[in-house]
Amino acid sequence: MTKQAKRGPVSSTSSADPRALWEAELAAARLRGAEFSTVSQSPLQALYGPAEAPLDYERDLGYPGQFPFTRGVHPTMYRGRLWTMRQFAGFGSAQQTNERFKYLLGLGQTGLSTAFDFPTLMGYDSDHAFAEGEVGQVGVAISSLEDMQRLMDGIPMAEVSTSMTINGPAPILLAFYIACGERQGVDPRELRGTVQNDILKEFQAQHAWLVPPIPALRMITDVMGYCAERVPQWNTISISGYHIREAGSTAAQELAFTLANGMEYVRRGVAAGLNVDDFAPRLSFFFDSHIDFFEEIAKFRAARRIWARKLRDEFGAKDPRSWMVRFHTQTAGVTLTAQQPENNIVRTAFEALAAVLGGTQSLHTNSMDETYALPTEKAVKIALRTQQLIAEETEVANVIDPLAGSYFVEAETSRLEQEALATFAEIERRGGVVACIDSGWIQKEIHRSAVLYQRAVELRRKKIVGVNCYEEPDGDATPLELHRIDASVETDQRARLADLRRRRDGARARRELEAIRAACRSRENLLARFVAAAHADCTLGEIADVLRQEFGIYKEPKIL
Repeated sequence: MTKQAKRGPVSSTSSADPRALWEAELAAARLRGAEFSTVSQSPLQALYGPAEAPLDYERDLGYPGQFPFTRGVHPTMYRGRLWTMRQFAGFGSAQQTNERFKYLLGLGQTGLSTAFDFPTLMGYDSDHAFAEGEVGQVGVAISSLEDMQRLMDGIPMAEVSTSMTINGPAPILLAFYIACGERQGVDPRELRGTVQNDILKEFQAQHAWLVPPIPALRMITDVMGYCAERVPQWNTISISGYHIREAGSTAAQELAFTLANGMEYVRRGVAAGLNVDDFAPRLSFFFDSHIDFFEEIAKFRAARRIWARKLRDEFGAKDPRSWMVRFHTQTAGVTLTAQQPENNIVRTAFEALAAVLGGTQSLHTNSMDETYALPTEKAVKIALRTQQLIAEETEVANVIDPLAGSYFVEAETSRLEQEALATFAEIERRGGVVACIDSGWIQKEIHRSAVLYQRAVELRRKKIVGVNCYEEPDGDATPLELHRIDASVETDQRARLADLRRRRDGARARRELEAIRAACRSRENLLARFVAAAHADCTLGEIADVLRQEFGIYKEPKIL
């Protein structure tokens, strides 16, 4: 008889507590050498049960499309309509990006998402000295309404939803888009899409600002007011945790800082005289989907529950649409590796699946080559096909919130909610979001988390395949075909701008720029003035220069 047979199985009728018996066996067992924590380095228990996930079903979960929206913002979720597949695209000239847009739409993409180059992101024209060498390099160069018209040429703006990832000069780019639609014969009331327009996270993490926080927030409320009246289908702000997470925050910090920023925008809108239910339904969110599968799913579910309770109970919103977190997700750029880049296809698939199981409304999947360059057509097609495979082959979209009731997922959802609430309290104790930006506290918190994670990777407590485990000699790497931007893009863009300035009515352009200056000194809506300036062929840089002159230049605090 073997030793195992002598021991015999534990009787199901034993009076001993089964969990206590299991815990004793676990304590005596030899475990593999690993750090049992989330990617955010939050400790994990070995097993989760009812004690770790106490729930009141109606209060904490409810039903899809009903308060508190933990299980999704729509009653049907993906049974009614799949998420929007919106691949980020933008490089070189407006014509080149227009061709990529049409290529992606031809592959079955269902919405456009626009990346802009650094000069555009910072509010400079392509012929400015600061733009030299950067035109079209990491996004599309847009300096005028004519550039926007080239970008959207042949694309029916009344039918296609467009997202624009830009913040400091976002109201100016939105003005170009509205004016472009009008020149296509499209009523602004028919335009659908989102402008990121989230300036608070720029001061916290991304650093692409135009003017200091207070005037920047004034422009955001001007956009809210203008669009509520004239562009009602447009999402006026995409409150973004993505860049906070990419800068090194934990999942809980991404959740907390993003929703705290959102609540600050709501406060500013109300203070500007807007009814919360007139603009809150058009707020949307943008989250990172990182590599920790379950933590990310829980983060998305917690975001919906927190926002619903805050908007209803603290801000007094009456419209259920104001309570909803509708969000776009992008897979994590920081998890992509230059080593063994084909592994990035697998990472992206896991991250995309987490976003879908978390209930996203829109999704971008990163391409395997983005650590080297902007994606090639082949790489971006694989990234889009990843979404289509999830949608059409895995069957995960057939059941709404299929992981609800998982002890682990529910415990993580509640943990993240509680950590976010604690962070809100700390922000309020320190004087609010703007005060925390001015003091550098939020920036320091993100930096501290980034350093802790980097240290864990360097000490191999956190494993990255191909980087600190399962490495291969550099010579074994498969070379990738890379997408290069030709220097002629900058030369041609500069020539087009010079030609535009020669052809336009210079006196009209100067009048519109002076009208913007006057509006900066009054309470006139700035977006209305930007649209008029766009039609007068004023350029991005010319409009932004007026704003910089009137509102000043932001100097960030030192945090190290």
